[in-house]
Amino acid sequence: MALVGVQGHLVEVEADLGQGVPSYSLVGLPDTSLSESRDRVRAAVLNSGQAWPSTRRITINLSPASLPKRGSSFDLAIAAAVLAAQSAVPAGVFDRAVLIGELGLDGRVRPVRGVLPAVAASATAGVESVVVPAANAAEARLVPGVRVTGVRSLRELVALARSEPLPEEAFDDEPAGPAAGADADANNGGASVEPDLRDVLGQATARFAMEVAAAGGHHVLMLGPPGAGKTMLAERLPGLLPPLDSEAALEVTAVHSVAGTLPPGTPLVTRPPFQAPHHNASVPAIVGGGSSQVRPGAASLAHRGVLFLDEAPEFAPGVLDALRQPLESGEITVSRLVAQVRFPARFQLVLAANPCPCGLAVGKGSDCRCSPMAKLRYLGRLSGPLLDRVDLSLEMLAATRAELREDAAYVEDTATVAARVVAARERMAAR
Repeated sequence: MALVGVQGHLVEVEADLGQGVPSYSLVGLPDTSLSESRDRVRAAVLNSGQAWPSTRRITINLSPASLPKRGSSFDLAIAAAVLAAQSAVPAGVFDRAVLIGELGLDGRVRPVRGVLPAVAASATAGVESVVVPAANAAEARLVPGVRVTGVRSLRELVALARSEPLPEEAFDDEPAGPAAGADADANNGGASVEPDLRDVLGQATARFAMEVAAAGGHHVLMLGPPGAGKTMLAERLPGLLPPLDSEAALEVTAVHSVAGTLPPGTPLVTRPPFQAPHHNASVPAIVGGGSSQVRPGAASLAHRGVLFLDEAPEFAPGVLDALRQPLESGEITVSRLVAQVRFPARFQLVLAANPCPCGLAVGKGSDCRCSPMAKLRYLGRLSGPLLDRVDLSLEMLAATRAELREDAAYVEDTATVAARVVAARERMAAR
């Protein structure tokens, strides 16, 4: 399967062993990592106890030839095609089967990114059998109607094709690969302990505003001095949102699978994600991009969840304006010379800003020395078209000690507020 964004396209892998000068040719618009599969596949086949047709002219064709192919997930299919071409496995055993996986030099099958959308596309194309790395098997089995086989090595694949007993192989534990990337913290769905709303004391009005935003799916702008609790409130908003239903969970998991940010041991994301990019993030980091392979950005990783922009006026104007389209349409379109890629991006936007560059222009007796023009220029970085899409605007003040003490008797935890949010959404659905 060739992935373009989160959409999979079926690719037929053909192998021909001809006469002539021994060589290896790979055609069908492969990228560099796919062209390097020659050495990986050859070493994996030899180290798996199979012969390599080194005296033949080997031609591998990836069809359709007009579709660009990228990545190492074609290794397993190429190896199977070569083995079938030299009758090392029964002819036709891999017909109408999709094979996905990267090969190590010792023949082990390593996990790859994007298995969930690839298997979903296989099911749409009518393919009933899919072979994936064992580390990706749980993710692949989320797609109904597809028979998933997880293999740890090329030896296992050959044994399955020949209907032989599976070999006993001792492999070291797999390192955290693309299926369980280092960016797993970006997804709140994998966190074991979520921040609780009861920790935000002295901001009763702001807590109620977050409850209203969660119930209605509203975008929020919080304006207040440093230390008022803006970041704490934003971090607790995903906990107030209802759990993802099955369709939304598959959508979110597919995006994180392509990005390689699925948490270890969590094949399905069931909680709304939370993304909080730094204010120096570029446009591709927010909306997605890449030179060779287009990857989803923070806006798509926040799909069905919360995108939090702290110190929003410090973001580049181009980054803020790039969010206007997904706020309206719920998806992001990234155009490149070879393809136009679409990523889902239906999120709640939470903006936090100081009232002025120094952040002290609030309340009586403030120590702010910013000029009126500096204040106007600072908040003017948030364009009118962007603010038109923000539903709730909240001005916050720093809580006093008395307010902190008094509010402790009335503050509610996340579970209590989340139950009211669920009830409100059920009433809206019924209405």
